[in-house]
Amino acid sequence: MNDLAIKDVAEQTGLAAGTIRMWEQRYGFPEPQRTPSGYRRYSEGDVASLRRVQAYRHRGLSIPAAIERARETGAETDRPSIYAAVVASGAGEHLRPQVLRKSTLVALSRAIEHEAIAHACSPVLVGAFQHEGFYRAVEPRYRSLTRTADAAVVFADFPQVRRPAGGPVEIPIAPAEALGNEWAVVIDAPGYAACLLAWEQPGVTEPGSPEDLGRRFEAIWTVDPVATRRAAEVGARLAARHDPDTGERLTELLADRPMAVEEPAPALTALTNRVVAYLEAA
Repeated sequence: MNDLAIKDVAEQTGLAAGTIRMWEQRYGFPEPQRTPSGYRRYSEGDVASLRRVQAYRHRGLSIPAAIERARETGAETDRPSIYAAVVASGAGEHLRPQVLRKSTLVALSRAIEHEAIAHACSPVLVGAFQHEGFYRAVEPRYRSLTRTADAAVVFADFPQVRRPAGGPVEIPIAPAEALGNEWAVVIDAPGYAACLLAWEQPGVTEPGSPEDLGRRFEAIWTVDPVATRRAAEVGARLAARHDPDTGERLTELLADRPMAVEEPAPALTALTNRVVAYLEAA
C-alpha cells in the first residue's frame, strides 16, 4: 500500500523531507506514486529502501553508490536486511520501533538468550553482531545455546565461513551489506519464540569508541512467533548466500517447525516496551 506521506517517511527514516525530494529529483530515487492532485505517496518498501541507503552511507559508500546498491538488493524476496523484512511484512505490523542505546540492547539480548538457555528446546538460532569482536565477547553464551540447538548461525565481519565444533556456523557479512549495520537475536523453538532486531542510526558514535554503549539503534523486539519465524527465514536466506548448505538446512528446519504458541500475549511486549522506555528516560 502506497499510503505514506513524505512527512511520515521522514519521521520513520530520520531523513529530512527536502533530502528525500532532492534524491528523487537528482537520482530518481525513491519512486513515489502520485495522487490525482499530485501529492507524493510512499510505501513501507520505500522506507526500507531509504534505510538501506543510510546503512550503506554509514559504511562509507557515496550517495549514488549507496542508492544503486539499495536498488540492486531491494527486491522483496531478497531483502538483505532482517529488520526491514520483518517491519515491512504483515508479521511486523503490530511492532512499535523504539530508539535504544546499545547498553539497553545488550540487556535485552542477554535476557532473551538466558531465557532460551533455560527453557528453549531445540531452537533455531540466528544472531547478527556487525563486528567479529562483538561476537567473540559473548561466544561462550552462544556455544551454550548451540549445544541444545537444532541449528545456529551468526553473522559478523568474519574473514570466511567457519563451522567450529560446538559453536554456531560463522557467516561473513560483505562490506556493503545492510546486515552489517544491524543487530539481531532470533530464537525460534517449538516452545519459545523471541527476537530482537535493530539497525544503527548513522553518525552518532563509532563502534569500539569510548561512547560505544551509547550508540543508538532503532529497535523492535517481540515474543510473537510469526514475526520471529519471519526473521529466522530471512536469516536462513542470507546464510545461503555464503553457505548454501547451512541456508538449506535452516530453511528445511523452519519449514517443518511448529510455531511456539498459537496465541502470544501482545500485552507482554507492550508492557515491556513501556519498561524499556522508562529505562531509556532514566
